Amino acid sequence: MENEVINIMKNMEAIFETAATDATKFSEGNNSAGTRVRKAMQDLKNLAQHVRVEVQSQKTGATA
Repeated sequence: MENEVINIMKNMEAIFETAATDATKFSEGNNSAGTRVRKAMQDLKNLAQHVRVEVQSQKTGATA
C-alpha cells in the first residue's frame, strides 16, 4: 500500500501536467484555458497544504 503523501503528490503531478498544456493554450490566446490554469493552481495549493498536514501527522505518529 502506498503512502498517502505519495498518492497526493501523484495527483498533483497529473494536475500540473494538464495545467501546463492549458498554459500553452492560454499563451496562444485561449482565455478559457487561462481560467482552467487558475483553477488548477488553486487545486494544487490546496493539495500542497494537505501534503504538509499529512507529513506532519505521520511525523508525529498520529493518523490523518
